[in-house]
Amino acid sequence: MNFGIIIVICTLLLLAYIFTVSSSKTKIPSVILLLILGWVVKQGSFFFNIVIPDLNPLLPILGSIGLILIVLEGSLELELNKKKLPFVGKTFVTAIVPLIITALIVAFAFSYVLKVNFKDGLINAIPLCIISSAIAISSVGHLSAFNKEFAIYESSLSDIIGVLFFNFIVLNSVIDLNSVMHFGLQILLMIGISFIATAFLALLLSKIDHHVKFAPIVLLIILIFAISEIYHLPALIFIMFFGIIMKNFDELERFEWIKKLKPRQLDREVQKFKELIIEAAFLIRSLFFLLFGFLMKTEDILNPETFGIALGISALIYLIRAIQLAYFKVKLMPLLFIAPRGLITILLFLSIPEINRIPFVSKALIIQVIIISALFMMIGLIFNKTEKKETKNFSKAENLSIDIDIPI
Repeated sequence: MNFGIIIVICTLLLLAYIFTVSSSKTKIPSVILLLILGWVVKQGSFFFNIVIPDLNPLLPILGSIGLILIVLEGSLELELNKKKLPFVGKTFVTAIVPLIITALIVAFAFSYVLKVNFKDGLINAIPLCIISSAIAISSVGHLSAFNKEFAIYESSLSDIIGVLFFNFIVLNSVIDLNSVMHFGLQILLMIGISFIATAFLALLLSKIDHHVKFAPIVLLIILIFAISEIYHLPALIFIMFFGIIMKNFDELERFEWIKKLKPRQLDREVQKFKELIIEAAFLIRSLFFLLFGFLMKTEDILNPETFGIALGISALIYLIRAIQLAYFKVKLMPLLFIAPRGLITILLFLSIPEINRIPFVSKALIIQVIIISALFMMIGLIFNKTEKKETKNFSKAENLSIDIDIPI
């Protein structure tokens, strides 16, 4: 058995843990350090003439599992009640408006400058316009309760809306009323599936008394997600629906059939389940970015042909974000800076059908936008004044009206 491989992987993951726990002090997003570490390992393998098999096929697999765990981790953090609904609606608006506006502008620029059709431009633009919850959620732990919750909601919704938007454009050759209605039916179907699957998984969680009980739940969640993706259903809706219901199960106590599941007792199991998901998300996220860093080429990072475009796209992203936050009366610091691109951008880029690919929208452009957005977030967090942990419940109407005043 090759213990050298085990030693290398364990060492890399321990370094990833150090990067994660130290990020609140250094203000350096762990993703930057993970990408650099992966790149250094690749250079080391060249230096010592170590032959490593092609690891590219592992990237989408790790990315898909990571996306499931990260969105589930984020949704298990979200409290939802009647007082919180206006806040959820407002973060939904702040997630969807810049995504669509930025994607349309970038798509128009691609179609005008590169002489491609608008649909292909839009398909290639959408991945660049989605906030990465994988990076955002792991970087806001030291912020105030309000800013942390805002970032979690916004980035999770951006992932879900972005994937829905991407799939809708890719899967429909013609965008018309029929395609919109068909897509709406798919969403309704997924909501129904989510409700049934969540009820079933909650029942399993409350009834299984075997010492192995969380692994089957996680495997079933991944299985439902994968089957839904095969049939082009918006599977991330199920992940978020399940997480939010599990987190807020005690809010449903007024329903007689819910009482049979013993919500108070189930809450303790959900807390243990949440801890498992956090640990698993850390491992998969770290492996994904280490692998992506390993697969990066130096010429992609320093590609002068795409660097100007990457800077232009990044400037557009933060300009639209600044205008939106100012209009909605949200404090710019530090939320303006928390709009990183990452895991979901890479996954959707890899999912672009060959027929719709624009050669100029290359891996180099994707890498540069990801690095620029991560560096911008790092600068924002470094220059942001230290925020004290707030113990107040930000679901209170007066807090919401002060921090955000969004006309819906």
